[in-house]
Formats: sequence, C-alpha cells, structure tokens
Amino acid sequence: MLLEKLSLFNTKKEFFTFVLACGFILTYALLIEYNNYKNLTKFDSQIVYATVLKQYEKTKLTKKGKEKTYQVLKLKSEQGFSFYSTAKKSFPNAKGKKLKLEIWAGKITFYQYLTSFYAFSKIIYTYQTPTLKQNLNSFISSQHTDNDITNIYQALYTATPLETHLQNKFSYLGISHLLAISGFHLGVLSALLFFLLRTPYKFLQNRYFPFRSYKVDSFIIISILLLAYLLFLDSPASLLRAFVMLVIGFVLYDRGYKIISMQTLLLTAILILSFFPRLFFSLGFWLSIFGVFYIFLFLIHFKHLSKIWQFILVPIWVYIMMLPLSLFIFENFSIYHPLSIIWTSLFTIFYPLSILLHLIGFGDLLDSVLLWLLNLNIKTHTISISWHVGILFILTSFLAIRNLFFTYLLSVFAMFIFIYSIYYIT
Repeated sequence: MLLEKLSLFNTKKEFFTFVLACGFILTYALLIEYNNYKNLTKFDSQIVYATVLKQYEKTKLTKKGKEKTYQVLKLKSEQGFSFYSTAKKSFPNAKGKKLKLEIWAGKITFYQYLTSFYAFSKIIYTYQTPTLKQNLNSFISSQHTDNDITNIYQALYTATPLETHLQNKFSYLGISHLLAISGFHLGVLSALLFFLLRTPYKFLQNRYFPFRSYKVDSFIIISILLLAYLLFLDSPASLLRAFVMLVIGFVLYDRGYKIISMQTLLLTAILILSFFPRLFFSLGFWLSIFGVFYIFLFLIHFKHLSKIWQFILVPIWVYIMMLPLSLFIFENFSIYHPLSIIWTSLFTIFYPLSILLHLIGFGDLLDSVLLWLLNLNIKTHTISISWHVGILFILTSFLAIRNLFFTYLLSVFAMFIFIYSIYYIT
C-alpha cells in the first residue's frame, strides 16, 4: 500500500507563521544592507575592493564633437554590490582580476545600491596574483584557439560573463539558459556525482558501514561539493535558487513530504529572498523560478502520464510556456529559436562530456560543433509583447495551479504566441 505524501503546511496559520518568521529575517537582512549603504555613501569617496566582471571599449562624441574612447568596467565588490565605472583607453585587460579603487558614490539611492549604479573611480592598484578562478580560466583557454569558444566554456564552468555579441547570438538561438549556470547544470552535475560515487561507496559500505544509507550519505557529500562550487562561482542567482531547492527538496522527501508542489517552490523563493534581498531585482533569479514553476505545473496536472511521455513532453512544454516571458523581456526570435528544445536535450550529453574532455586535456574536440552554431546565418527578428499580454499570461499561469481548465487555456495562450512568432518571421 502506498503511503500518502504529507503536505508541508496543513493550516493557514502554519503558513503565515512561516511567512512572519521569514519577514523578520528579511527585515534584518535589509537593515544590514542599509547599514552598508550608509557606510558607502557617508563620505564623498570610499576605498572599495572589487573584481572586474566585464571590460569593453566604448566610443562617444564629446560636446565639442570629438570622439572619445574609454574602457567600461562592470565590477562586483567584496561587499556584494555591483557597479559600473570607466577607465582610460590604455587601461590593460583586467577581466577577472581584483582591483583596489577609490569610488565616488555619494549620490546613489538605496535602490541603486541594491541593483547596480555608475560611480566615478580612481584605480589605485591591480592585483596580479591570479585567483583560483583565473587559473581555471587559463587552463580552459590553453585548450582552445578561438576566443569565442574559450569564452563559452569559461561561462559554462566558471560563470564568466559572455561577450555581448555571444549573448545576442545565443539569445536568438534560444539557448541563453544553457550558457548561464543554473539548476539545469546543477541537476546534471548532481546526477553525474551520484553515479560516480555509487561504486566506491558500495565497496566501502559492504565492508565497514553496512548500516548507512547511500541515499543520505551521497546527498551529504554531493551537497558539500556543490556548495563549494556555488561559493567558488560567487553564488549566481539561478544556481543559488537551485541549490537551496535541492537541499529543501531532499529534506522534505526524506521526511515523506511532497516535493513536486507549488508550496515547495514558494518555500524556496521566500527563504532565498529573506536571506538575500538583492535577488528581488535579479532577472535571472525570477526566470529560474518561473522555469521550475512551469515544470511543476506540468507534473502536477499531467502526473498520470507515463515517465517516458513526461520526459518527452516536459522540454516542449517548458519552451512553449517560457516563450511569452522571453519575448516580453528580450524580444529576440529567429527561425532557429524553437530548435532550442533539441539543443537543451543534447546538452545533457554535451555538458558532462565536455567536462571530461577538458579534464583529460582534449577540450577542443567539440569546438567544431560550437563553431558550427556560431557560424549559422541567423536572420534576427524583434517580436514585442505588450505588458498587458504579459501580465495576463502570468495571471493565467497562477490560475492554472488549481484549475485544469486554466492549464489548457494557458497552453492555448502560449501556443498562439508561438504560432504568431513563427508566422511573423516567415
């Protein structure tokens, strides 16, 4: 006899008690951020230590009509805030390096502090000692001759920001989510680690600790490894969401609670936002939340389907559901965009295989595949969705949680936008 899974919150009182506790945590986290903001803006200038995330040249016309070229830097400070600044054209490439700067940020608002802002700066010192991430990026770079290919693999393994032209390329191909380390990558890595640990663990278990559970012990080991990887990458929003959800999901599963439920997703989102209020303004975080939302929506309403059909239909469903949000935000589309369903499925093979090839020194074996993608002649199109349609789609999505009729209505809604997009570009 199958036991019924327990619900996380049995009463509204339990749920509101949880929300109230998270409210206190959020308030405390915001007070800490506000105190850091006041310290940053207390004086005209402050000394800041920051890492260069992006660096590129920009040219503009001065008031006298002359061209002026300079370097634009996107930086992330040790305190966690991100900001833009500029440097002279002659400033050498410092991408990934740590800088000591004096910045003038006295007039920024608290909202700008939590999101991103521009500040005049004076670079005092550039640290030349390579970090662990820089060493890993150098190791990746040594196996490739093409800079774009190098940048792609660095984005995949070390969360190095993609160059703008590559971002645009992958956006039109509909596979930007594959290059931004997220829950999808975490799932592949978890499955790979689970498989690799099984044989040595079973060997030791049979001889030394037969009373232990491989399920529990492997989860603890994998979680520690993934947490180390998360901290090494400086906690990207989508990966942080996935890691917290992995931990919460296992704890609930181990205690007999439902995992595939909107309560689990809501619990994860509330907890993360309570501890990390900056993520309120992270587009990547919200897109990852909606991605999981639509996966859960399918599994909740179509759980009667066989595992094979679920495996086939979930990628198609998620693509169709996320397309309206993608068009609403990015407005990018091409004839190759729907093929992202296939690319996403193939990526589950490509990703672990590429890791193995880099570890044994043959990371360039798959370069021809990526070069083929980059050399595709893509006729790009801009398709705009009004905010009225976007809000209506999101509201219908929420209504679909409880009612199968709205799920079918949502499907028709999304399919209409997909067909319109195909018709628009042909």
